[in-house]
Parts: sequence; structure tokens; C-alpha cells
Amino acid sequence: MTEVINKSKNLVGTLNESSLHRELKEIYKNPGEELEVKIGKYLIDIVKENLLVEIQTKNFSAIRSKLEFLIQNHRVLLVHPIIRDKWIISVDLKSNQVMRRNLSPKHCSFENIFEELIRIPHLISHPNLIIELVLIQAEEIRVNNGQGSWRRGGWSIQDIKLIKILERKVYSNSKQFLGLIPDDLNVPFTNRNLANYLKKPIKLAGMTTYSLRKMGLIEVVGKKERSLLFNFVKNRI
Repeated sequence: MTEVINKSKNLVGTLNESSLHRELKEIYKNPGEELEVKIGKYLIDIVKENLLVEIQTKNFSAIRSKLEFLIQNHRVLLVHPIIRDKWIISVDLKSNQVMRRNLSPKHCSFENIFEELIRIPHLISHPNLIIELVLIQAEEIRVNNGQGSWRRGGWSIQDIKLIKILERKVYSNSKQFLGLIPDDLNVPFTNRNLANYLKKPIKLAGMTTYSLRKMGLIEVVGKKERSLLFNFVKNRI
């Protein structure tokens, strides 16, 4: 049974929304399309004629139940920004003055999507789910209120703002994510091999192989010392 779309406005779900989230909604919204429409118990970012658009800036775990519900009867485009270049703006809370603006040493790429796909690998093959990755430059605004992470010395993240969209990639089926794995990677391979080849942390390589295994695209074919050996499944193409 198709869910009834309730087009009454509801501000629940827009509280604590970052500037990045709002800016992406404006980019993806066309004239005449509605924002924050309720379907069942969930608010949808953008409702197009035959497509629901959800923008999730982080933590796919938080949207897992929502996606499981929506894709039963609707096509869903899940938009996820990946920050390649991030400038950290440190603002003094009392004076509201910028103290410094530094470029973060961390630079993410499309491969970092596996940090999130590990949370929803069972959904990636569903024909109603499309994922669009948006590689961006952004600013992260921090304030010295003493309530933030100890890693940031108590500084809190107040907002994230979009500077520029660099590139987009759309994934309409799970097999397309194999395009993030180098074609000339020697097989079978370990997480260490993959990490070295991608020049990424081994933790991300482990998230990648876990997700691809759950998506049925790679399989364990043995062990090398204490490391699992992976190969692509033969019918992946």
C-alpha cells in the first residue's frame, strides 16, 4: 500500500540544521518543489514529482530506518557531501571575532563514502535507492565555549558552510561502487594492500571490504598470515 504524503509543513527535523544542509537543499530544489514534507512519521527534505530527496551530511545510521521505510514505496535520492578541503574558522565566543582560519590536514575523497556505506550495506542494492556523492570545499565554524570534544580542546563545532561544489557522482546500483577500487589492483588482496594502493588508512580499507562483501561484490578466498584475502566475485560485471 502506497503511503499518503502529508504536505502540511512541520518544522520538526529542521532544528539544528547546518548551513551546509540548507545550502544543498536550495541547490537540489527546483521551483515549485516542496521542502520538509511529511511521509508517514518522517520529514522529507525535498519532494519531486517521482523522487524523494534526502540530504545526509553524516552518520547514515541516523537515516537507516527512514530509508528502509521510504524505499518500500518511493524512489529515494540520498545526497551525501564529502569534504575534500575544509577550512577551520576559530571564532572567539565573547568578541565574535575570527581568531584564525586554518586548512585542515585531512582531505577526503569519494572513497571515504565507505565510512558511511558500512552502516547501510543491505540497502545499497535496492532498486529504489540512488546515492549521489558531492565532493565539496567547506568551512567549519568553531567556538571556544568549553563544551566541545577534548580532541578540539573544548572547542565546539557551531556550523559548517559550503564554499564550492567540486564534483558529483551518482550511484544507481551497488556494482558502480566497484569503480572506486583501482582496476589494476592485484588480486587476491588484503586490507593492507588496498590501503596502500588507495593511500588511505587501513581502517577505511577495512570498511570498504566489509561493505563490498555485504553487497555481494567481493568474497573471502583465503588468508595470508593473519590477514583475510579478498577477490571480486565472478559475476560482478
